Order: sequence, then C-alpha cells, then structure tokens
Amino acid sequence: MPALLGASVLAAETVQFNDARQKFCYALGMSLAQNLGNIGVTLSDQELQLVLQGLKDQAGGQTALTSEQMRDAIRAYQEQAWKDLAAKNKAESEKWLTENAKRQGVVTLPSGLQYEVLREGSGTPPKANDQVTVHYRGTLINGKQFDSSYDRGQPARFAVNRVIKGWTEALQLMKPGAKWKLYIPPELAYGERGMRGAIPPNSALIFEVELLGVHPAQPQATKPAPVTSDIIKVPSKEELEKGAKVEIIKASEVEKYLQQQKQQEKSGGDASGGKPSE
Repeated sequence: MPALLGASVLAAETVQFNDARQKFCYALGMSLAQNLGNIGVTLSDQELQLVLQGLKDQAGGQTALTSEQMRDAIRAYQEQAWKDLAAKNKAESEKWLTENAKRQGVVTLPSGLQYEVLREGSGTPPKANDQVTVHYRGTLINGKQFDSSYDRGQPARFAVNRVIKGWTEALQLMKPGAKWKLYIPPELAYGERGMRGAIPPNSALIFEVELLGVHPAQPQATKPAPVTSDIIKVPSKEELEKGAKVEIIKASEVEKYLQQQKQQEKSGGDASGGKPSE
C-alpha cells in the first residue's frame, strides 16, 4: 500500500486511537470513502494521494483550484459518472429482462412489464383512482434489497395512480389477495434519475407484491358551474301591483343574490332584516 502524507498506512486491525480527536479524524476518512462509494466512485492509490493532497492544501490555505473550480470539477465528474453508469445499467437491464422473459410462468406485457403469479386472488382489481393496501419487497436484479414493507412490519397504502408506472399497470390487473412478482424495466420505474443512495440509474427492479385490500375512490362532489351571464328577475303579479320592477342581476352579483335568497328563505322574511313578510 502507498505512503500517505509521508506516513505508512497501517492495517485496519492495527490502528490505535489515543483520544477522541484521533478517532474523529479516522471517522472522517471513513465517511468520505462511504460518500464516494454511494455515488459510484472508487479510487486508485494515485487518486487517493490526490485526495489527501487536496485535504492538506486546503488546510494550509494554498490550493491548486479556486472554490468555484472545485465545485465545477466535482459537478462535471459526478454528472458524467452518472451518465456512464446509466448507460451501463440500461444495457445490463435489457439483457437481464430478455433472459428473464424466457422463464416458464413469466408473462411479458406490451409495455415491457413482466410478472409472475405466485398466488391467485379473487374479486375485482383496483382502478387507477382507487387506493390499495399492499405488502411488498423491492430488490435490484443483483438481489440487493432497497425497500421492504415486510421489514417495517407495516403494509403500505397509496393510490394506484400515484406510484411508478410499472406498479400502476400491474395493480390494475391483480385481484385482492393475489401475490405477484413484478419485473419492471427502467422506463417503467425510476428511469435515468434513479434514487441516489438506493437505486442506481436505469435499473430494472424486482418487486414481490401482495395485494391485501382495495379501497374504492370516493366520488368527488361537483361544484356548480359559475354563472357567466346576467339574470333577469321578473316580479310576480302581486309584486308588480306593489310597484316592483323587472331587475337585471349582473353575473358578478349572482352569487351574492342567491345567498341573500337563501338567507331570506331560512329566516322566513326578507334577507336584510329577517322580519317576516306580511
């Protein structure tokens, strides 16, 4: 292993900490390495030397890059690394799904979604606006688990049309009580954006989904259409004899007029004073 800042690198089991500050410094190094790993960056010995040189130069106040150049360099590398990883994963996902489609029991839909029925259900499948209660487990094609309601000990509830496209399509085919295994291509999952720290870009995903319950969407009350034209109020014969005249109520005043009428009907008198009519 290389010399780091002029000192020999010790094997992990021989590292000794004399105080909390030394342990803190070692922990900083671990944290940096973990963060780099989370964005897919691995360092050669030579690259590690540059990282340490950057730390030393920044601490000494003399750096080879300005702060703006530093940010630009990190952003440019991360963007390119993400694109490269996305291209690599897309090819691997397509190859894996092509092979998986050949397995007995796997159904491939026109969208590219694949599923396998583990247990049949009964009843009516949910509609797009319905809510469902499900248990599920999600893994990458390499078997790495990234989410599980089973592990949390609590099923999830959500609207069918509020999840990734692959789920929305599959759930509308499943009957209550069914248990399916879904094989979802990237474009029906999280696509090129992925989920940093959990799902790499362009990853095909595998979900084991158990549909526990369906909750039909409640019909929404429809609001009356707004009045957009004037209303002509024609008095009754009795009102005309008392001197009332034809009245034109502007569209902008209709709502106020209707509220006054409701108040009058409720009070049994006129809308202004609440006095019963004679």
